[in-house]
Amino acid sequence: MKVINKIFLFIAVVIIQLSCQDKQANEDDSEIRYRYFSLETNGWKSREHTNKVDDIIFTATEVPIPYYILKEIGNSDLFKADSIEKANNKERIIEFSFAQDEENDLLTEKFTGLDYTEGVKYMSFSMEKDFYAVTSKKDTIKCSGATFERNFKIAPYHKIILFFSDIPPGDNIQLVYQDKLFKKGTLKFKFEEKITKLLL
Repeated sequence: MKVINKIFLFIAVVIIQLSCQDKQANEDDSEIRYRYFSLETNGWKSREHTNKVDDIIFTATEVPIPYYILKEIGNSDLFKADSIEKANNKERIIEFSFAQDEENDLLTEKFTGLDYTEGVKYMSFSMEKDFYAVTSKKDTIKCSGATFERNFKIAPYHKIILFFSDIPPGDNIQLVYQDKLFKKGTLKFKFEEKITKLLL
C-alpha cells in the first residue's frame, strides 16, 4: 500500500511539474509575441536626436537590435530571434542622417568642397572614423563599422548606419561626431532616456 501511495505521489508531482512548465512556456511565448507585436505596431524610432548647424540638420537615431533581427530572419522562430538578441546585447546600431533645409543634395561640391564621387566615397569608406560613443563610465568606443545607404538622389537626405560593440547593455551613451565632410565642428548626441526593452 505504501509503495502504491508513493507511486501515485510521484506521478502527481510529475504531472504538476509538467503543467507548470507548459504554463511557463506559454507565458514566455505570449510575452515574446506581445513584444514583437509592440515593435511592429508602435515603431522603433524611440531615441531620435537632432542637431542643426547653419542649414544642415544632423539626426541620430538609436535602433533596437530586434528591429534588424526581424528584418533579417523574420518572425517565424521567435525563440531563435530572442537568443540572437541576447547574444548581441552589447551591440548598438545608430542611424545617422544628413539633410539640408531646402532639400538640396549635401554631397555636391557646394557643401563638401569635394567632387560628388569623392563625397560618396568618403561616406562609404571613411566616415565611420568620424564617430565614437562615450559610455556613462566615460569609456570611448570607436565605431566598429558603417554602411552608407545610397538613395540615388531620390530622398532629400543621406543616411549612414553606424555599428558599435562592447557597450554595456542598458548603458546611456553619447554619440560624438567630428564633422570633417561638411566642416561643422564636433556634434554631440546624448541618448539619456531609457529605451523600451524590446525583447523578442
